[in-house]
Amino acid sequence: MGGHDAGSHQFTGIARHFNSYTYIGRRNCVLATYATLLGIGLFFKLKPKKKAIAEK
Repeated sequence: MGGHDAGSHQFTGIARHFNSYTYIGRRNCVLATYATLLGIGLFFKLKPKKKAIAEK
């Protein structure tokens, strides 16, 4: 009882860096989520604004 055994899994590929069994894997998932949200926020903040068409 009490969770998974971190030593019994052999991860390969991307699962080696992003997994829920180790503290480092969980940390990497959190950092990737924060980086994605920051990137989306910066994209919308720095995106050029549409120019309004001047009425005659």
